[in-house]
This record gives sequence, structure tokens and C-alpha cells, in this order.
Amino acid sequence: MERPGANSAAHQLRLASGIFDGDRRYRRRVRPTLSAQRRVGLKYLIPAGVFALLVVVLAIGIQRAPSKNVIPSALIGKPAPTWSLPVIASNQSPTPASFDSERLRGRWFVFNVWGTWCPECKVEHPMLLEMARQKKLPLIGLDWKDDDAAARRWLESLGDPYDVVVADRDGRTAIDFGVYGAPETFLIDDRGVVVYKHVGAMNPDVWQREFLARLPTAAPSDGTQGQP
Repeated sequence: MERPGANSAAHQLRLASGIFDGDRRYRRRVRPTLSAQRRVGLKYLIPAGVFALLVVVLAIGIQRAPSKNVIPSALIGKPAPTWSLPVIASNQSPTPASFDSERLRGRWFVFNVWGTWCPECKVEHPMLLEMARQKKLPLIGLDWKDDDAAARRWLESLGDPYDVVVADRDGRTAIDFGVYGAPETFLIDDRGVVVYKHVGAMNPDVWQREFLARLPTAAPSDGTQGQP
């Protein structure tokens, strides 16, 4: 048998516990939530923050992206492809029918890829004439996928800065050099190794800083270096 006093005490304890639990449940139900205004604010704040972060990342990426003028070449430090091609123009008399890279062995030279169809090549042309005037290095022109007669007219009209211009009619030599556009200009040393590649039009700064500055000694001033 249960004692009446114990039953009464237990009943009172359960009653008190129920009141407490009910109060706790009540408090949970009325816990304040985010106001509609704050929810709307967060709705726009989070996407705005994500967008701002993307802008920062893109800006850093653009700043670190290499210039198209300094695209690395797989040929740097390696022997340049050899070639033997028909001659379009030459400072030699009589003009040889063909010219090959072996004739340049033992001296540094500049190898410039161009074409009459190339707008930037026309922009570059005055700089090539200045390079030729300085007579620091032989300047060899590779007329890429062009018409020989059009190339000769171009040189007669604008001036011929090249020691020799050879015709790459089928584009195979340009492919060997990894050319993907014109103009492109290579510096090749006396061992036939590619030292530097410039993508785009030559300019005085690139000529001085990236080409002449890489020569092992000062180029002779008597013009002998400019003869292939």
C-alpha cells in the first residue's frame, strides 16, 4: 500500500514540474525572431559580399596575368629550328635564290616574323628600320603565308630593314618556331640557340632591354655585326 502523504507529495511535485515545463515551452514559442527588415537586409548583404569577393579575386588575377608580349616559348634555351627557304629580298647582290639558317651560325641575329596582311606589322615597321639603321644585329625576315609580289611591294613602299627576307609560303617554319600570330621576333645566339622571344610589335624599350642587353659584349659600331 502506498502512503497517503507520499502520494500527495508526488502529485504536488508532478504538478510543479508540469508548470515549469510548460513555462519553458512557452518561452521557446515566444523567442524573438529576426525582423522582416533584417531578413531583407541579409538577403541582399550576402550576395553583395560574395560579389565583392569575386571582384577582388578577379582584380588580383588580372594584375598577375602575364602580358601577351611575354608569353614564354618552349624554344627558349633550345636550338632554333633550322630552315632553308626561297629569298624574297636581300641586301646581297645578286640576290640568292635561297637562304638557310646555317649561314648565320657563329653570330647573333634577330628573326622577325611578319606579313603584309598583318596590321601590327605595319605599326612595327618604323622600329625595324631604326634597328637596321643601328646595325647592331643582322635582321632576318620571315614572310609568313604571304604573296611574294605583295611582300616586295611592301618593302619598296615602306623601306626594307632586313638583311634577308625569306618566304614561308606554307607556314611550316613558323609552326616549327611555335608562332601563332604576327609579328613575333626572336633573338638567336651564335650557337643557334633561342635566347628570347617577343610577341607583338617591337619598340625601343624592348629592343634595348630585352635584345641588346642580352648580348654578351657590346655590339660593334662599325656595322660589321649587321651583315649576315
